[in-house]
Amino acid sequence: MEERKNITIAGVKRDTRFSPNHIDNDALIFALTANSLRNRGYEVTEYTESEFAASEIAEPVIFNMARDRYTIRKLQELENEGRLVFNSGYGIENCTREKMTRILLSHQVPHPESVITKTIDTHHLQLFAGSEEMWVKRGDFQAVQSNDVIFVRNADEARLVLNEYASRGIETAVINKHLKGDLIKFYGVSGGDFFHWFYPTETNHSKFGLEKINGKPEGIAFCEYELKRTCSQAADALGVHIYGGDCVVCENDGSIKIIDFNDWPSFAPCRNDAAPHIAAAICTAMEEARKPELELAAIPNR
Repeated sequence: MEERKNITIAGVKRDTRFSPNHIDNDALIFALTANSLRNRGYEVTEYTESEFAASEIAEPVIFNMARDRYTIRKLQELENEGRLVFNSGYGIENCTREKMTRILLSHQVPHPESVITKTIDTHHLQLFAGSEEMWVKRGDFQAVQSNDVIFVRNADEARLVLNEYASRGIETAVINKHLKGDLIKFYGVSGGDFFHWFYPTETNHSKFGLEKINGKPEGIAFCEYELKRTCSQAADALGVHIYGGDCVVCENDGSIKIIDFNDWPSFAPCRNDAAPHIAAAICTAMEEARKPELELAAIPNR
């Protein structure tokens, strides 16, 4: 324990701009994680994203809920220098919509039929013929306002959304085929047993109210082991340890498809249980990183 007390960990809070309708929830899971690390004997220095960007960071380990592009770049630079970073700045960047879609599809993670398009180029809408329902999502970032993810009922509506994105300076969009079935929200921590899922419409858990599109869950049977395995596969592909997201249990066959994946969400329904597991995952990674150093120290001098 004494040796652990000599290790100071940096914690970077999420800027409130990136916590739409979840400012308190994001702040609480951060605080609980920081306290769990302190209870394990570590000193934690807390930074806002702006403080982190402007500071010389001496701590060898950083846990963060960052979303600002400049913060992410700095995390990546520090990671390249050998710092331990959770979640990785590269993993956070991978969770932006366009990159996430490309990575999940390339790793054969179950996902809706999707296309990535320039917002000024609407010819891809031919793939969604007729009146097929779909989701149009900004491609360059996560959703930070309600019109960053829009449900449409046909290609004409999708074209209007793409035009609106283009007028906002958003250059790319992802179009997902709408999946009918039960919507599930999940949270997980890689490398351990923690995993939590629930039906968000049953608890009115929502960021922008979009869950109502899929409606009340029907209780479609599915394999919970397969749900956890699929989410773990996505986390590994994207390079994040602390994660959450949404999936649909399809009404026709009970198959599970991930429709959204987030680096370090709020864990709001389960944060008291999740925080110690998050802290444990960070501590385990620190111990693993120190093993070569300890093994070298054990070699007698000649």
